[in-house]
Amino acid sequence: MSRIAVMGSGAWGTAIALSLARRGGHFLTLWAHSPQVAADIKATGENKAFLPGFRLPSDVAVTSDVTEALPSAEIVVSVMPSHYVRASYELFAPHLRSGQLLVSATKGIEDYTYLRMSEVISDVLRPHIEGLSLGVLSGPSFAQEVAAEAPTAVTIASNNAMLAAQVQKDFSGPTLRLYTNDDVVGVELGGALKNVIAIAAGIVAGLGLGHNSTAGLITRGVAEVTRLAVACGGRRETLAGLSGLGDLVLTCTGALSRNRWVGMELGKERPLPEIIADLHGKVAEGVRTTSAALGLAKRHGVEMPIAEQVQAILHAGKHPRQAMQELMSRPGRDE
Repeated sequence: MSRIAVMGSGAWGTAIALSLARRGGHFLTLWAHSPQVAADIKATGENKAFLPGFRLPSDVAVTSDVTEALPSAEIVVSVMPSHYVRASYELFAPHLRSGQLLVSATKGIEDYTYLRMSEVISDVLRPHIEGLSLGVLSGPSFAQEVAAEAPTAVTIASNNAMLAAQVQKDFSGPTLRLYTNDDVVGVELGGALKNVIAIAAGIVAGLGLGHNSTAGLITRGVAEVTRLAVACGGRRETLAGLSGLGDLVLTCTGALSRNRWVGMELGKERPLPEIIADLHGKVAEGVRTTSAALGLAKRHGVEMPIAEQVQAILHAGKHPRQAMQELMSRPGRDE
């Protein structure tokens, strides 16, 4: 039996807490940054703001106080949006200790530094804690389907084999299967970069371009994501696994994908601020990750033509149809 703190009460954090509670055998705490969200979950028994329709068992403690969530936890799972990770861990640092197992379930790349989420966490905590035990949870996993107990397979990646084995044991249940991996770079970048390609896939759908276009874009998206991940030290075979191809296909084709939905609305020529407003506080990570991915690609000398066109549509006002025409008219090359 483990004491597990899930730090972040968005849809994915709540789904993880639900999955762990149904599995049984743990003391669970769900931390919400917002006291109001925590109070609403306590009052109603469900997260109406981010994952309505799924009741949390009463033995899941819900709090907005880090001093209630962190000190006694043996496993800490962070599930906040990527742009809050640094500030969150600066808040968490005084309450964490050596020996705790830290698991990042956030998919993104930090603006300006181009650090992966595990690197951001290490950057914040290294001055405070010796011998960090850190892993990354990623893979094809819509929160709503995990909450609905649809069979789901994900990856826990860590350089610490003990951590990966412990998380695999504690998190696996009848509807959630975990595979272990030691390629943290590949797993983490696969999870982050697929959101950029998913926006592009949504744009294709929004333009009404058909299945041929979608299949071609996803396939070339796999190549683009793999090039950058390998250049950063990841393994090519990892990007053919759950956290690469698996997550990419899900996010590019699934109706529950926020990133794909953002792309679809862009393809219909809606302005980005209006689209973001319609998310009502939920996050489409690819909107931020696109700029960071291109910064990381430039640092490593990697070409990312799909991401470049997504960036131009998101932030430079390029018409989606023009972007597609430019992708199709690039000079010929070997596959």
